[in-house]
Amino acid sequence: MSSISVIIPLYNKAFSIAETLRSVLQQTYTDFEVIIIDDGSTDGGLDIVSQFTDPRIQWVQQPNLGAAAARNTGIEKATGELIAFIDADDYWYPNHLEALYKLQTDFPNCGLYCSRYQTKISKNTLLTPNYSNSISENFRGVLSDYFEASLIHRVSLTSACAIPKKLLKNDFVFNSRVSSGQDLELFTKIGLKYPVALHNEYTVLYHFETPNSLAKTPILEKKLMDFTQFAAAETQNKSLKKFLDLYRLEYALHFKMAGATEKSNLYLHDIATKIPFKTKLLLGTPSFILRFLLTLKQQLKKIGIDFSVYH
Repeated sequence: MSSISVIIPLYNKAFSIAETLRSVLQQTYTDFEVIIIDDGSTDGGLDIVSQFTDPRIQWVQQPNLGAAAARNTGIEKATGELIAFIDADDYWYPNHLEALYKLQTDFPNCGLYCSRYQTKISKNTLLTPNYSNSISENFRGVLSDYFEASLIHRVSLTSACAIPKKLLKNDFVFNSRVSSGQDLELFTKIGLKYPVALHNEYTVLYHFETPNSLAKTPILEKKLMDFTQFAAAETQNKSLKKFLDLYRLEYALHFKMAGATEKSNLYLHDIATKIPFKTKLLLGTPSFILRFLLTLKQQLKKIGIDFSVYH
C-alpha cells in the first residue's frame, strides 16, 4: 500500500500523456501509486501508457463518462491515504508530491492541500497566479480564509492539490452530472467544512494553451454546477459570496456572448458583489461584438498577453 495515490483521467491526450506521466515518475517522493483512468479514449493514449513498465502504474478502462466520473473511479481504486490529481496534459516539477506530503505532515487536519502553480498560456509565456494580498509570497501554512485568498486566482487547481481519501465519500466526490466546474464545486464544499493548507513552492505547470481542453467548450454545451446548494452558506460567509459571484459573473458573460440573454440574466440576478465597470460595459455589448473580443483576447494570449475582465 502506497501513502499517496496519483489519479490521472485520460481522454484523447495521446499527444501529452507521456510527458505528464514522466513528470509523475520523476518525483523525489517515491511512495506512491499511479492510477490512470482511460475514459473511452479513441486516439491510442493507453497504448502509450502501456509502454511504461514502472510497477507503480495501473490503469482502468471505462466508457466515456467524463472527467468527474473518471476521477471518482480512480478514488475508488486508490489505496493511498492522500489522493493527488493531475490532468493528462499538465506537468509536475520533481518536488510536487514531496511538498504536498510534508504539508500534510505539518498540518494533518486539513481537507485540501495545495501547492503553487504556473500557467503556460503560450509557447514562451508563463504566468504566476496572484492570490489575495493577505497571502505573502513566502506563506506556507493553513489559510485564514480560503475563499478570500482565491478571489484573484484560485488557490486550488486540480493538478496542484491533494485530498485525504477518508474525506472523498458520500457528497464529497466529483459531481459526474456537471461537465465543467466539478472541481470548483467539490473544493468549495471542502473549503466550507475543513481548513485548507497552501505550500510556498511552485510545483506544477498548468498547460492552458493545450488543445482539446474542456475549459474551451462553448458555454451552451456545458452542464454547470447548481449554485443554490451554497445559498445558505453565502448568507453567513461574505468571502464565499464574493468568490462564487465571480463565477456567476463569468457564466453570465459567456451566456450573453452565446446569445442566451435569459440564462445570462439568471446568473446576474443572484450577484450581490459590485460588478466592475469594464464588465458592465461588456454585458451591455452586443453578442457578436463580444465574440469578436473573445477571439481577440485568445489571439493575444497566444503571444503572451493576458488579462481579466472580472476584477
